[in-house]
Amino acid sequence: MKRIGILTAGGDTPALNATIHGAVVRANQLRIEVIGLMKGFNSLFNPTVPHVLMNPLFQEIPEIDPTMGGTLIGSSRDYVDPDNKEELDAVISRLGRLGIEGLVCVGGDGTLNGLLPLAERLPTVLAPKTIDNDLGLNYPSEPDEWIRAEDPAARGGIRYQRMASQAVFDLEQVVNYVTPGYATAVFVSASGVERLRTTAESHRRIAIVEVMGRHSGYIALGSTYGRPDIVLVPEVRLNLELLVERVRQIYDLQKNVVIVCGEGVVDDQGRELGAESKTFDPAGNVALSGAAEALRTELIRALGDGYFQKYRRSESAREAIFTRKVGHTQRGGRPILFDRFYAAQLGAKAVELLNEGRNNAVAVLQYSRSKGFHVDGYDANRFRDRWGLIHARQMHPALYDASLMRPSRMGIDYLLPIFTNAIGEDDMEHTRQTLFAAGNLTQPYHSINTDINKRIRYLRENT
Repeated sequence: MKRIGILTAGGDTPALNATIHGAVVRANQLRIEVIGLMKGFNSLFNPTVPHVLMNPLFQEIPEIDPTMGGTLIGSSRDYVDPDNKEELDAVISRLGRLGIEGLVCVGGDGTLNGLLPLAERLPTVLAPKTIDNDLGLNYPSEPDEWIRAEDPAARGGIRYQRMASQAVFDLEQVVNYVTPGYATAVFVSASGVERLRTTAESHRRIAIVEVMGRHSGYIALGSTYGRPDIVLVPEVRLNLELLVERVRQIYDLQKNVVIVCGEGVVDDQGRELGAESKTFDPAGNVALSGAAEALRTELIRALGDGYFQKYRRSESAREAIFTRKVGHTQRGGRPILFDRFYAAQLGAKAVELLNEGRNNAVAVLQYSRSKGFHVDGYDANRFRDRWGLIHARQMHPALYDASLMRPSRMGIDYLLPIFTNAIGEDDMEHTRQTLFAAGNLTQPYHSINTDINKRIRYLRENT
């Protein structure tokens, strides 16, 4: 190949620029031009296709900084409609006029779901990213466990559910062990949990910290590094009676409790505990908005005002129990070393897959005790169920101890390879040098968008 395109789709993560960097560096070595497509799939629907040449004369542009969070070429949640043949033909025509012979999409499960109609017309591969760590398989046969049934109440009238697994879970069988962005998200959430602890201790309070992850509990599991007392994950239905008992035990002992709550936690009936908005994003996800607050309401009701008044620690349960969301800080800012390094490797692998003639493939990060982490290519169709749908990966139950409400021994074994050396010395040095730099007080923020806008080129509609 002589020229390829690259785009970043879906929500931002801290490792997108590192992925772009790795892709461009490898493309330079292979003497391939890289065109950055602005704002993800949104650029493909624009007749002028806003784009940037990422490596003129096979030298990467200086705006590509793997240590910077976000994405210099922008992102959106637009996706290609597989049923709109006219639009797809127009997209392929525009890419052809730009001389693009292959496409690297950097995204998660939503991007991979939307990749197939393009891959049927143009060699297209995926470099994974998502802070939720939900792009992958717990074992290769996992897609075969999905069944579906008609359900008028479900979106599209179809409801999907899992059959009981027949596979033996083994960490070395996990496909795409961890996604770029996850380690930095855990770094932020665990730091937040650690900081909230001292407030809970000082004021004899119960803190409920809500972390992201949708219906996957990986971020909540990793937040155990912040040493919360209790971790609740979406994959295990909430046992409120056991939770209240455990909260009482801990509060009686140490006069404070910190609970980490994944945003997709469900009640004993399997319903999302938090309030939902009734709108779906383009990937088909329901927006979750209030798991921690819903849990707080349940604890207020179960513990009651008298429990705290008896200890002379608060006038009411409502005053004693508070919530905090770590929120979008988990998906922003500078990526830590683990994410930077492996995001770059996965970006490079995606370019190699295209250059090797692969199509509809995914660059994956594998792990084994003998080889450690290593990148590989994986057929995207092997992520799909029998109806062609890719489901977000949920954390395997073997990684969580439901009785202790903490990671199991296997869960600890899963986390250790990722985080043992995840933070580089330069990560802390960067903070020391930049956070309180005098110039931050006198100079306005300089956005990468102002620089990259000067490089944007457009396809002429009449050529």
